[in-house]
Amino acid sequence: MEGENGIYVFCGIQTEESSHSFGSIEFEGEERETYTIHYKDAAMVVADVPVKIYHPNKDNLMMHQQVISSVMKESDTVIPISFGNVFHTTEDVTVLLKSLYPQLTALFPKIKDKIEIGLKVIGKKEWLEKNVSQNDKVMKKKQVVQSKSEAAGYFDRIQLGEMAKDFFQAIQNDIQEEIHDELAPIAEVTQTNEPIGEKMLLNAAYLVDRDKEEIFDEKVNELHEKWKDRVKFNYTGPWPAYNFINIKLKVEESS
Repeated sequence: MEGENGIYVFCGIQTEESSHSFGSIEFEGEERETYTIHYKDAAMVVADVPVKIYHPNKDNLMMHQQVISSVMKESDTVIPISFGNVFHTTEDVTVLLKSLYPQLTALFPKIKDKIEIGLKVIGKKEWLEKNVSQNDKVMKKKQVVQSKSEAAGYFDRIQLGEMAKDFFQAIQNDIQEEIHDELAPIAEVTQTNEPIGEKMLLNAAYLVDRDKEEIFDEKVNELHEKWKDRVKFNYTGPWPAYNFINIKLKVEESS
């Protein structure tokens, strides 16, 4: 019930230490100290908070990420946990750790000393429009649509939409080959996600060994220099391996 104290879980780590704090944080206006709850060589980084539903607003999400970023500075094996998981007791978190332990022990060696880096490539409007205007099939179909009445042009408009979609897909494929396929060999694992919005050409995540972060950065800078007149790069990280870990916590598992 609300008002009762519970335990908020931020992330999992591999550690041999018996207890560790990653500093204090401001949690919805209150100072809270972080600490660890352990099972064998696995631990959860947590804080004591009132038991309630925490909404993923900007401040709360930033607080959650701030803690994980602090942990990443000290731990080489960080498993991120999704926002908003609150358990009732230390025993509940220990039970959770025990149940997750087989998954954690399989994941630890895969993410040790590795970071996630995100890259979104967004086409510049002028460049995309220039590409479309130079495509004969699309432009001819566009002229047909413009010359017909709304009713007569219905199927032509559908065809025009399909042509534009195919054309855009071809540009995305080019970006995949020219940018993503150049970066992929430097990473341990890659993940391409569905592009967001009509101008995004690539939405990718890369799991990179910390020792190769500088090489990866240099390659991104080299590619950006080559493409900067045509696209924008949204380059983020380092993050823990969000795209490469699939651990879902359910509060009811602790009961």
